[in-house]
Amino acid sequence: MARNTLPLRQSPDMATQPQYYQHHVFFCLNQREPGADRPSCANCNAQAMQEYAKAKVKQLGLAGPGKVRVNKAGCLDRCEQGPVVVIYPEGTWYTYIDETDIDEIVEKHLAQGEIVERLLID
Repeated sequence: MARNTLPLRQSPDMATQPQYYQHHVFFCLNQREPGADRPSCANCNAQAMQEYAKAKVKQLGLAGPGKVRVNKAGCLDRCEQGPVVVIYPEGTWYTYIDETDIDEIVEKHLAQGEIVERLLID
């Protein structure tokens, strides 16, 4: 399999049960108190980027059952690498800065099934 394509992971149950969503996308929107020991994704425009991604997915016709769902999440515990978004079922973790990065994640990962290498986090 080419490195820039997503592997298809199947559990024994997946053979008999279809997934409700092809991709489930979670944006960390956690907000910590000022002066906290760890950063907060909410301080990095995460709410606006989640809303932008949700609108972009709808605009491209990727939203809905059997397709893509974009959700809000509380702390995903990757604070120092944030802001973060994780896409399941692959478990692919990304960071982002702006709408250009979100466009690339939506268009490449969600629409074309390609990993966006430059935005991956460990």
